[in-house]
Amino acid sequence: MSIKSLLAAVSLAALASAAQAEVRVGMITTLSGGGASLGIDTRDGFLLGMKGQDDVEILVEDDQRKPDVAVQIADKMIQSDKVDVLTGIVWSNLAMAVVPSATAQGKFYLSTNAAPAQLAGKGCHPNYFAVSYQNDNLHEAAGAFAKSEGYTKPFIMAPNYPAGQDSLNGFKRFFDGDLAGEVYTQLGQTDFAAEIAQIRASGADSVFFFLPGGMGISFLKQYAGSGVDLPVLGPAFSFDQAILQAVGDAALGVKNGSNWSKDLEVPANADFVSAFQAEYGRLPSLYAAYGYDTAHLLISALDKADPSDADAFRAALKSADFDSVRGKFSFDTNQHPIQDIYIREVIKEGDIYTNKIVATALTDRSSAYVDDCSMK
Repeated sequence: MSIKSLLAAVSLAALASAAQAEVRVGMITTLSGGGASLGIDTRDGFLLGMKGQDDVEILVEDDQRKPDVAVQIADKMIQSDKVDVLTGIVWSNLAMAVVPSATAQGKFYLSTNAAPAQLAGKGCHPNYFAVSYQNDNLHEAAGAFAKSEGYTKPFIMAPNYPAGQDSLNGFKRFFDGDLAGEVYTQLGQTDFAAEIAQIRASGADSVFFFLPGGMGISFLKQYAGSGVDLPVLGPAFSFDQAILQAVGDAALGVKNGSNWSKDLEVPANADFVSAFQAEYGRLPSLYAAYGYDTAHLLISALDKADPSDADAFRAALKSADFDSVRGKFSFDTNQHPIQDIYIREVIKEGDIYTNKIVATALTDRSSAYVDDCSMK
C-alpha cells in the first residue's frame, strides 16, 4: 500500500470512528523526502500498537522534515482538530520547534524518537514524556564500548543540529579520552569526500559517526570505497533495518549502540517482531519499536485516566504500566527512560542485513541532564 493510500485509509478510519472516539492523537512525522523511511516506520509501529483502539482517533500528517511545516501542523491539530496528545516527530530540530509550544498549551507530547538535551534538563515539562531515550544515550554506549575496546584516538562526526550535538557530547562523556578529530557536517549532506580526507590524515585508530537516514547511507558507501580501513562505530540510527539494506556489505561487522534489537529476548519483543512482519511484510526498525512502545504506553494510561484529567493522566503515563519491547522500562524524574543500552553488530541472515546484540554497554542508564530538571 502506498503512503498516500495508507494515509487515506487512516483518515477514513478516523472519520468513521470520530463519533465514538473519546481521545484524539495527532501524529506529526516525516513521510516524504530523505528521512521518510524513519517516519514511515514510526507511524507503522504506532498504528500497529494502537490496533483495535476504536475509542482513539489518530490523525497522521507529514512534516516534510521542515520545522515550519511541523509547527503549522501542530497548531492546526491543537487549535482546530482539538487533539489531546501529540507524538511522532523524528528530528530534534522539529521537536524543539513544536514541543515547548504544545506543552505550554496544555497538550501532552509523547516522543517516539527525538529527545534533545534541552528538553531533558532545564526545559523539562510535566506534559512531555520521552518514550525512546535521551538523545545522548546510544552514543554514550558507543563511547563506553570504544573505551573498553582500547581505542585511543577516535575521529568523531555528526551533523550540526541538536541531535548531532547531543551525539558527540554523549560519545565523549563515556569515552573520556583524546580525539583524532571532531567534525560537524551539514544536516542533509550527502558528499563526504572532505571529511573522509580529514579522517585519512588525522592519525585516527577508529571512527564514530552519527549520520541519520540517507546521510549515513551515503557516508558508509563512500567510506567503504575510500580505502580507509579503520574500525567504525555508531549509534543504531545509522545502522537500522531500512538503512542496512541500502548500504549492503559495507556495514557488515560494524558495532552500534542501541536500546532495542529484534533479537532482544523479551516476550513482548518477540510478539512485536512477529506482528510487524505479518502486518507489513518487513522486519521492524528501531523507529517502529519506539512507535509501538509509545502506543502501548498511551493505551496503558488511557486505561486509567482521561487526558482531560491532566494530573491523573500524567500519573498514569509516569507509572509506565506496559510491557515494553525493551524489557524493563521506567521513567526517571525528568520523564525520560531508565533502560539498558546494548552494542549490536551488523550481520547478514540469508539475504537480509540486520543486527544482533553482542554486549551490554550501560545498565539502567538514565540521562546526564536529569538533575537539571526541576521535576522531582
